[in-house]
Amino acid sequence: MLPLVVLLLGSASCGSAQLIFNITRSVEYTACNESVIIPCFVNNVEATNINEMYVKWKLKGKDIFTFNGALQKTTHGDKFKSTKIIPQKLLTGIASLEMDKEEAVVGNYTCEVTELSREGETIIELKYRIVSWFSPNENILIVIFPILAVLLSWGQFGIVTIKYKSSLVKEKTILLFVGGLVLTIVVIVGAILFVPGEYSTKNSCGLGLIVIPTVILILLQYCVFIIGVWISPFTIAILILQVLGYVLSVVGLSLCVSECNPVHGPLLISGLGIIALAELLGLVYMKLVASNQKTIQPPRKAVEEPLNGMWLLQTCIFFLIYYPIII
Repeated sequence: MLPLVVLLLGSASCGSAQLIFNITRSVEYTACNESVIIPCFVNNVEATNINEMYVKWKLKGKDIFTFNGALQKTTHGDKFKSTKIIPQKLLTGIASLEMDKEEAVVGNYTCEVTELSREGETIIELKYRIVSWFSPNENILIVIFPILAVLLSWGQFGIVTIKYKSSLVKEKTILLFVGGLVLTIVVIVGAILFVPGEYSTKNSCGLGLIVIPTVILILLQYCVFIIGVWISPFTIAILILQVLGYVLSVVGLSLCVSECNPVHGPLLISGLGIIALAELLGLVYMKLVASNQKTIQPPRKAVEEPLNGMWLLQTCIFFLIYYPIII
């Protein structure tokens, strides 16, 4: 009986023979992480010198990282060259493994820690979580506003096509049709690439195709105003509003496109919303003018003096045809 008591007292004086870990079942990382940290915390480290510590990390039974405190030597697995721990923190029980996101592999990682004659291990599962670049509501608005603006632009085109009978106007509407068709295709392709998902080059390109080409809407609306109602203070105000919306959307795009967690989404959406609003006001204005006339005829001043503003029309045509190609 006495030897057993002595043995128990000796074990108590030497501390626990097993290292106790703070259990972490799993940890997640996303596309926004630049690096991945897999936690490993020991609660009862008693060593006072790093030379007494030995750490080994394994994935699927294979060693991917080891640290030998006695030899002050670190070893990396073939596909895990960026793996590291902070040796100075081992004495406080922190043996967490850090690696670049590109080398992270989903799976169960084993952290083994040895302190002189004591040892222990814990298993942590590394998971990958897909996080949407923008919030669901922002995704919807970013796609809906440009598509709505394009549809409203087609509405303006329809009014001009139906009401105008002049052969000269018909020639101009052909150019408007081509410009509107190119814009529609580009925006649809952008929306497909931007389909809600995590931050990636594909999504960024899609967002750019949605936002940048909306400048064509300004040119289209300007040309429609020239054909249908000429330029009035109200139409100028609509065009200024649309230019303002475009500037806001481009600024928002430049701030969001390089951020994995965009915080300027509302600015981008506000700009796109203003563009759609300007198109709506233009459509309503064109509809009101059309309802007051059985058949809209080209303004007399535009017929009698065709050279006035012709260079502006040519500029519109140039941008309608070549701007999408440049983009």
